[in-house]
Amino acid sequence: MKRPYPGLAPMVGLLTTVLDTVGRVSIVDATIEDIKRSRAQVYPTSPPFAWITGRVRADVTVDEGSAPARDGATIPLRWYTPSGARSQRPLVVYFHGGGWVQGSTRMYDPLCSHLAAELDAVVVSVDYRMAPEHRAPTAAHDAIDVTRWLHEHADHGVDRDRIALCGDSAGGNLSAVVAQQLRDLRTGDGEPVIRHQALIYPATDMTMASPSIAEHSQGAILTQAKIIAFRALYIGDADEAVDYTDPLVSPLFGEVASVAPALVQTADLDPIRDDGLRYGQTLRRAGVPVRVTNYVGLPHGFANFPGIARSGAQHREELVRELHRHLVEEV
Repeated sequence: MKRPYPGLAPMVGLLTTVLDTVGRVSIVDATIEDIKRSRAQVYPTSPPFAWITGRVRADVTVDEGSAPARDGATIPLRWYTPSGARSQRPLVVYFHGGGWVQGSTRMYDPLCSHLAAELDAVVVSVDYRMAPEHRAPTAAHDAIDVTRWLHEHADHGVDRDRIALCGDSAGGNLSAVVAQQLRDLRTGDGEPVIRHQALIYPATDMTMASPSIAEHSQGAILTQAKIIAFRALYIGDADEAVDYTDPLVSPLFGEVASVAPALVQTADLDPIRDDGLRYGQTLRRAGVPVRVTNYVGLPHGFANFPGIARSGAQHREELVRELHRHLVEEV
């Protein structure tokens, strides 16, 4: 078993070492069969595992649904609705992480149910299509199409004119893309529909120009080699004449003026830390209200193990507070 990455708290170092080495095939070497098996994995939701990942809230109802995409495909959705009868709840659209290749909506039950309960909002987690079966920009198109459809058709007592976007890693990338592409979506009174974007260690630059990629090239959970592998599966290899600066895959190169206010949370020991920090600077230069928090001593993926992550409770409290401020307090 490899040694924990330097700088991690002991319990986080132990967990990430186990996750990196025990019973898992690295995406660098994974076959399509390996990838499909990883997507089907669901962590236990009862103690002691829930002490690490956080519990699935019992005061939130989980339902399944779907929305159409532009090419006629049906995109599965996972709805989280707080208990108690109430109409006009705000809506949080969540995009899961996993390098646009791995992950699932079910793996995010603890975080999505937590957001629904603490915000008294409906959360919809989007099961967008993934690579390599569906390469870019399919995931981005699915994210855009589902968000637009929810604005036009969402039920469950949702206020369809109050939407926030949230996602981690690849999902943070998709949230930023949707915020750019739907910035002009307006209510009948001319107010923006997308009220906030909460980006958790987002990938924003597929050119891999962030200095932190070299600084933490052998990082816990995510390495430079894994980033290259995910990028090749999602967009294509560097020798395939692909455009890594296309805003649909690299929101850092998109037009950010007048996009929704943002929270950007980064992990200090993360190879893509600077993707988030640079995006925050880009938003600020464009006059977009943005809060950027770099969580010291944490690796990529820390939102999935808040029970042992240093500042895990702070990350969740900040996430809820910023979403609440823009979805509820400023209405």
